[in-house]
Order: sequence, then structure tokens, then C-alpha cells
Amino acid sequence: MTAVESRPAGVVQTPIPGGRRPLRARVLAFVALTKPRIIELLLITTVPVMFLATQGVPNLWLVVTTCVGGYLSAGGANALNMYIDRDIDALMDRTSQRPLVTGMVSPRECLAFGFTLAVVSTLWFGLLVNWLSAALSLGALLFYVVVYTMILKRRTSQNIVWGGIAGCMPVLIGWSAVTDSVSWAAVILFLVIFFWTPPHYWPLSMKVKDDYARVGVPMLPVVASNRVVARQIVAYSWVMVAVSLLLTPLGYTGWFYTSVALVAGGYWLWEAHGLQSRAKSGVTGAKLKEMRLFHWSITYVSLLFVAVAVDPFLR
Repeated sequence: MTAVESRPAGVVQTPIPGGRRPLRARVLAFVALTKPRIIELLLITTVPVMFLATQGVPNLWLVVTTCVGGYLSAGGANALNMYIDRDIDALMDRTSQRPLVTGMVSPRECLAFGFTLAVVSTLWFGLLVNWLSAALSLGALLFYVVVYTMILKRRTSQNIVWGGIAGCMPVLIGWSAVTDSVSWAAVILFLVIFFWTPPHYWPLSMKVKDDYARVGVPMLPVVASNRVVARQIVAYSWVMVAVSLLLTPLGYTGWFYTSVALVAGGYWLWEAHGLQSRAKSGVTGAKLKEMRLFHWSITYVSLLFVAVAVDPFLR
């Protein structure tokens, strides 16, 4: 850990005596350590790729085991992330109710939980799916915990750009689960998520930049003006949409995926340029409407990957 002490001054963590912790609350606290809502997005990018790799309906048992393994692996990474970031989580409004901050889970319990999920998920993938998927899963976990959380997050405004590589790995895992290999189709979808991540996360960072500034995390909106951030968002958005269209000329998808990619991507670019226009005009606060692009980004990636899954049936 860097810069901020693990128990910041002025923040009081009230421990809850063991006998007074309801079992249900404790279970929910450990589930919260895995960040289930983030994992939903990871699974949205995993399962459709399995349909594309199969060119049809993949084996149901394989889908279930891959999803369970993916949840365990991402959950372990998220728990370890919360352990490392517990100092700054206590100072940020958006993370002030996390289990380590409230005292519902102790740091030692969180660390043990995270390591256990990391080991179990790797063995799960290796024994029930294949060892390539296990290696990719473990690599994603280590990249998120070590490279992003421990090295990049508190040191550079490019943290989410390169740290986002971990969030791209489920695409490769989904493909490798079916084929025990990695193809150009998987690489292209990996790159779609890579270029999607910054313009997905930066609008949220714009909204909560005071939180990040308070704890010294140099997210791009903290160290750059809204105009600069919006310009970066537009640049990444254009590359993302262009990359998403490469699947069709390379023969991996047909008219349905292409149509969805064009329409959804076009609307994304409309929103991105709208944000840039508002940023250029100098508006701030609610008038900036940066969360419109954030919410659309989730819809966009869902639509795009549903199209990935449906397209093989319409070709």
C-alpha cells in the first residue's frame, strides 16, 4: 500500500461483537466482498463468446462450470482488492459501506477469503474446464490485484486503461473453455472490452472525482479538465466501435451482429460527442449529464454480446 495509512485518522471503524453478528448479515457481507454487480458484466461477456465459439448452443454443463469458475475467480480478485484498498474505502462516500469499513468482515477474514477463492477457482477451471482457462483466470486475478490495485491505481491517471485488461480476460476464458485455444475472434472481442473500459468508467469517475481526489487516487477526471476527459472518451469510443466491426469482414459474424454493432455503436458515439460538447461549453454538475454515457455503456456491451450469441443462429 502507498500514500495513505491503512487506518486513516478521523475514521472510526466500529467493530461488531462476534455474538451480535446475524448469520444472514455475515453471509451477505462475504457475498458483497465479491462485488456481484461487477461480476454480472463479466459473465455477460463470457457466455455469448461460448455461443460464438461453438457456432451454436454450447454444452450446458460447460457453461455452468465456466460461469461458476469465473464468479469464484473474479470474486477472489474483488475481495483482495477490498483488502488492499480498505484504507481509502473508508474515506470515500461510494465505498464507505463496504464490509471491511463497517467491520462486518475483518481484514484477516477478507484476505483468507480472497486467497481461498483464488485457489479454488484455479483448480475448478483446471479440473472441470481446462488448464488454459485456469491459467487465463489466474492471470486475470493477479493482473487485477497486483498490477492494477497495488501498482497502477494510486500512481497514474492511466490506471483504468491498463488495469482494464483484467476485465477483458473473460472473453478469452469463454472462448478457451469451448475450444481449449484462443482465436482472432476472441482477441477482437478482448480489444472491444479494452477500448470500452475507459469511456465506460471515466464518466462515473467524473461524477465521483471528489471522492478520488480526497484519497489521492489520480483518476483521469481528477488530474485533467472535463474537456480533456471528454476528448479522451470520444477517441476511445471511435476506436472501440471500429474494432467491434472487424468480426464481420474476418468472417466470424454476419448481418445481425453487424447491424447491432452499427446501431448501438452509433448511439454510443452520439452520446460521447454530446458529452464532449457539454464539456467544451464549460457546464458542470448535473448539466454535464456524464452518467448518461455510463448507463448506456452497460446497455451497449449487453446488446453487443447478445448479438454475438444470437448471430450464429441467423447466418
